[in-house]
Amino acid sequence: MRNDSVLSMLGLAAKAGKVVSGEFSVDKAVKEGKARLVIIACDASDNTRKDFTDACNFYKVPCITRGTKEELGHRIGREYRATVAVTDEGLARSILSKEDIDG
Repeated sequence: MRNDSVLSMLGLAAKAGKVVSGEFSVDKAVKEGKARLVIIACDASDNTRKDFTDACNFYKVPCITRGTKEELGHRIGREYRATVAVTDEGLARSILSKEDIDG
């Protein structure tokens, strides 16, 4: 696993119980206004990427692409995950600030 501050922050958010994962749960969090940030794996399918990018644009939720499905799952203590949503505003802002730095 590479050292990536965005993924490290995702791990902290998971330990704090502030993430939901899996396509159904993330989609629900976005539509219910609970998601503050959605992270999509780089190796997610084109369809998954399009669906979540469109939903995030519609519901005005920041959305970034980062890591592989394996890395996202590993960071939150689960199996492979194509999508993860952060539900805490402060943690989401912190992750987005790291995205700006890490690019």
